[in-house]
Amino acid sequence: MTTSLLGKPLAGQVTREVRAALAEWTFRPHLVSVLASHDEASAVYVHSKERQAERIGVRFSVRDLGAEATQAELEAELQGFSADPEVHGVVLELPLAPGLDADAALLHIAPRKDVEGLTPANLALIAAGREAEALLPPTPRSVRFLLREALGDDLRGRRVAVIGPGRTVGRPLTFMLNNRGVTVTLCNEHTGDLAGVLRGQDAVVVAVGHADLLRPEHVQPHHVVVDAGINVPNDGEGVVGDARPGLLVRAQTPVPGGVGPLTSALMFQNLVRAVKLQRGETVE
Repeated sequence: MTTSLLGKPLAGQVTREVRAALAEWTFRPHLVSVLASHDEASAVYVHSKERQAERIGVRFSVRDLGAEATQAELEAELQGFSADPEVHGVVLELPLAPGLDADAALLHIAPRKDVEGLTPANLALIAAGREAEALLPPTPRSVRFLLREALGDDLRGRRVAVIGPGRTVGRPLTFMLNNRGVTVTLCNEHTGDLAGVLRGQDAVVVAVGHADLLRPEHVQPHHVVVDAGINVPNDGEGVVGDARPGLLVRAQTPVPGGVGPLTSALMFQNLVRAVKLQRGETVE
């Protein structure tokens, strides 16, 4: 019988740790979310962050530039928040409106305020094996947390296949797992004989954005499947992952309810870490 690998219990643990850290401070850290699109999903995510910030005790502001914003206007806003000592974390909500360059915009977020861990500076530190100096992307961290929950705290020697070499999940996750002694096989949606490639793996992480990509014929009963894919069905109702639900495997994360809740909690943990880095404090 497949075990459902849930993110909510771990998210609750992380949130309690964040609240405990905030209770030691005499100020509320300030997180700013910057929007430059009319993407409805982004608006929903921002509202969710706002509610969670209020529950945790974080000051949360939204700067909505709209879909008509220019690249120069967007970059100026990010530079301004990065330079503002009253702002401790900056999130650029993706996707941006057509015509705006996310890679160029991210260069204007101060690495130590980059609570999403997407700036080249943070990604380079991860690739160099210097995670202690970086702010790590919350989604790959969530995946690694869940793998440890299913496979044990010590991941050294484990074999994990990562399907999807994307910037926000697959690429940083590959380095983050390798930094913990995992043997990583990086695949994509075009990998031939996927079942053969996956057969000897302990776990499979899928993060492509392609519904029903991972199917029963691809997996084995000993596999742990962590699904970081987000897809909206044609009927517009809810979201689904990249893996077919109910695979006959050792454990599988549901979508929603798996990676997502933990990712959100880890972003706020990153804010605590960001404040400490900005103060020059030692962080674990």
